[in-house]
Amino acid sequence: MDAIRKKMQSLKGETDQLYGIIRNFEDEAQEAVERANQADVDIRDFGKKVQGFEIGYDETNDKLTQATAQYEESEKHFKEVESDISALTRRIMLMEEEEKKSSENLCGTITKLAVTSKQADGTLKAVKVVESTCMNNEVT
Repeated sequence: MDAIRKKMQSLKGETDQLYGIIRNFEDEAQEAVERANQADVDIRDFGKKVQGFEIGYDETNDKLTQATAQYEESEKHFKEVESDISALTRRIMLMEEEEKKSSENLCGTITKLAVTSKQADGTLKAVKVVESTCMNNEVT
């Protein structure tokens, strides 16, 4: 009987020890479940942050695309204007040369006109002298 009692006490001690181990495992399992739940919450929060970053990236990328298109359009317009300015500059240079030639031609023409006018004045004086001589001859 003592052997049975010892066996029973031994089994009871082992059972209590196993219940303690089970309790420790249950506590550890509960802590692991809590950590897993917290990890799920963290993952969900990080997922929301990542989604926010992706949305921000997409918006920024769209703005960059628009800015690039606008820049290219402005660059194209700038090149067109620059080409127009270059053409107008050449035209101005040609017009200045033409004006210079015209001025020289005008100066030459005015000089010839002055010489011709002087000759005409001389001719008119000669005509008046001849007329006056004729008038004097007629009178006499």
